[in-house]
Amino acid sequence: MTVQELCDIEAQDLAKDLGYSFERKWLKLPQYTGELDRSPQTQERIEEVLPHVSLTSDRAKREILVSPIIRDLIHYTKANVRIECPIQVTEQLQVVLDYFIKSHQCIVIIFAKEADTDFGMTELIASLIALDRRLKYPPQTNLIGAVTDGRTWEFARLNHESKHIEQGLEIYGFLKNFDALMRILVQVVTGENQ
Repeated sequence: MTVQELCDIEAQDLAKDLGYSFERKWLKLPQYTGELDRSPQTQERIEEVLPHVSLTSDRAKREILVSPIIRDLIHYTKANVRIECPIQVTEQLQVVLDYFIKSHQCIVIIFAKEADTDFGMTELIASLIALDRRLKYPPQTNLIGAVTDGRTWEFARLNHESKHIEQGLEIYGFLKNFDALMRILVQVVTGENQ
């Protein structure tokens, strides 16, 4: 699907068109319970620079708000990260995963361009479906993805076996829910989210 085609379709319609069932629900994703030694300092550093940075561009939001989270996620999980990872399943289903993070499990993170999280969620659903179809033996039953505009984060889950997608109703504010957000991301990547 082209970017324009994705812009013109809702996440639930895209899922249905590609043969997946869809629902919106409270996901209540599990959170890592161990110590996250760097999270308080990372949050403090971000809060310290925010008054001095203009976040009017997507690039600024990615570098100031998203990159520190990705770096900490690598620190905690020793995961491998691919940035701007293209996946082509068919001529009609081609996506670029903004961040593909893999350790015991994997997670897809899509950056919502121009702070459009609705379009970002549609892009995430397309990405999860592409990944599901591309992986012959997915490393997990549920593929988890997140969409962020830097300030907020939302999650979706695709069940490989039932071909069912759940869009989470939870919205995690970047600074207000920083610890919970990091704990969810670490839990997903370490593989203890089943």
